[in-house]
Amino acid sequence: MAAIQQLSGIRNVIDRYDGFILDLWGVLHDGENAYPGVPDCLDAMKDAGKTLCLLSNAPRRTDGVIAKLAGMGLGRERYHHVMTSGEATYEALRDRSDPWYARLGRRLYHIGPERDTDVFEGLGYSLAATPEEADVVLNTGILVFGETLADYQPQLDACLRARLPMICANPDLIVMVGPQMVICAGTLAARYAEMGGDVIQHGKPYASVYDRCLSLMGIADMGRILAVGDSLRTDVAGANAAGLDVALVTSGIHQEELGNAPWGAPVDSETLQALATAAGHQPTYAIPSLRW
Repeated sequence: MAAIQQLSGIRNVIDRYDGFILDLWGVLHDGENAYPGVPDCLDAMKDAGKTLCLLSNAPRRTDGVIAKLAGMGLGRERYHHVMTSGEATYEALRDRSDPWYARLGRRLYHIGPERDTDVFEGLGYSLAATPEEADVVLNTGILVFGETLADYQPQLDACLRARLPMICANPDLIVMVGPQMVICAGTLAARYAEMGGDVIQHGKPYASVYDRCLSLMGIADMGRILAVGDSLRTDVAGANAAGLDVALVTSGIHQEELGNAPWGAPVDSETLQALATAAGHQPTYAIPSLRW
């Protein structure tokens, strides 16, 4: 197993790659603001002629993500393509080509905030007020930052009693919102699966969402694409499975496990390798933050 090479900036490897698949939360921004150095890094990457595809486990369609990024100063001119787990969920609900979807009824019980309803709006589905009235539960995450798994256990219990299959539109377990760590839809989905529920998930680390990115980017040589993310479980695992090189941002959700170094500081190489080995997912590189 090759050692994880630690980069001081993306410029260290810019000539090795033609395209980059970039995570959002924990890499470009913290849910509230763009991280220092990110706008300049995106501009430099584009100026170097690189194709940039943003890939997020956000449980909403791409238009909403593009608008949120613009509000952080990350306008559409700074990248080429966007794909989200919410967009993948919308496409699956629309097309119903997968046998898992083909058998579903059209009454949805939604666990999640109203801002995520664009993943099913306009597709002929109706919202059910209770699990007992539904055919399937669509899980896009918690309503209020700070809520816990225990807050959602009664809803999960009711869905299981109704024998509802679950669609999870965000496989992430946790995400950073400013300085706060909050649970995501993936935590609810993991619990539902533990309870014996039938769960299908869209987004990283699943292969189909990488296939969509590769199609958007139009780069035939996968060896010339680098993925960048802050999660071993989703970003690194997904890139490993897709056969892509991947850089782990160490100031993201693994910051505490990596020794709680100050934001943007390098980490201990032995601690980094031990964490990757324990996770079973190997980054090609590590970088403190997305910086040029």
